[in-house]
Amino acid sequence: MNMQAIALAFLSSITIGGLAWVFLYPLLSGEKKVEQRRAAFSRPDPSPRGGEERTLRSRRAQVEESMKEVEQRRKQNEKIPLAMRIEQAGLSISSRQFIVFSIILGGATLLVTVMTGISPLAGAGFALAAGFGLPRWVLNHLKKRREAKFLAALPDAVDIIVRGIKAGLPLFESIKVVAGDAPEPLRSEFSAIIETQTIGMPLGEACQRLYDRMPVPEANFFGIVIAIQTKSGGNLSEALGNLSKVLRDRKKMKGKIQAMSMEAKASAAIIGALPPLVMLLVYIMTPQYISLLWTHPTGQFMLAGCVLWMTTGIIVMKKMINFDF
Repeated sequence: MNMQAIALAFLSSITIGGLAWVFLYPLLSGEKKVEQRRAAFSRPDPSPRGGEERTLRSRRAQVEESMKEVEQRRKQNEKIPLAMRIEQAGLSISSRQFIVFSIILGGATLLVTVMTGISPLAGAGFALAAGFGLPRWVLNHLKKRREAKFLAALPDAVDIIVRGIKAGLPLFESIKVVAGDAPEPLRSEFSAIIETQTIGMPLGEACQRLYDRMPVPEANFFGIVIAIQTKSGGNLSEALGNLSKVLRDRKKMKGKIQAMSMEAKASAAIIGALPPLVMLLVYIMTPQYISLLWTHPTGQFMLAGCVLWMTTGIIVMKKMINFDF
């Protein structure tokens, strides 16, 4: 037989076999039916039962309502009154006492500048900075330090609440345990939740008011979870467990951001410390050369301008190296 005919027959048989393997084998082996059954199981049910659909719509509406309330509260918190800021800082003074202290501090600074012979314009600038800027800076510093302590203890408090709920305690009793054993400022904030709930306020609303006294996203998350669960029901321990994981992940992320921005912060600190350091060294070596800055009116004006621009530069650098997440 001709070899060419044999080769042609061999290639034809391979081609026919390959086509049969591709098109006929899935039908004969049942692979196509398996794929169809798998797709049928993985396809979502287009027509859920009426009760489930109503439950989903109700939960979705409650979540949307809670988010709208959060957005409204966020807009209201953009302009925080002085009394609320003092409460957020953990101070036990009234806004009137704070204003009187600021006026006294500004007046004392103005008196000192007048006695030292500084020009009235520069003295007024120093008095304004001491009376208006310094007390509010201290207030903001105390507020941030209190918020940092609160965030450090909040994940452990949520874990205690989760363990209490799993052990069979009601949510209110679990919050009481946190209020009795947690460190400050967490103890006082959760005690405030208990007091407001005792006088008749719903527990979900009382937890949401935590954000007014402690304006951090984590406190907002806690209030939203409690409010939604009290309105729509569900597995509260699972929701709070997920919240605890989110809080710990945010804490880790904050630590990573601080570590990555330390180089920029160190550079900003060095740049900000150079002018006063150079000024001090020049004063030590040749005091008569630099004393014109506070003895001559033009020098005093230049010194006040330098302080203003240095403060502006420090604020700008701080904004550049601080990240929100």
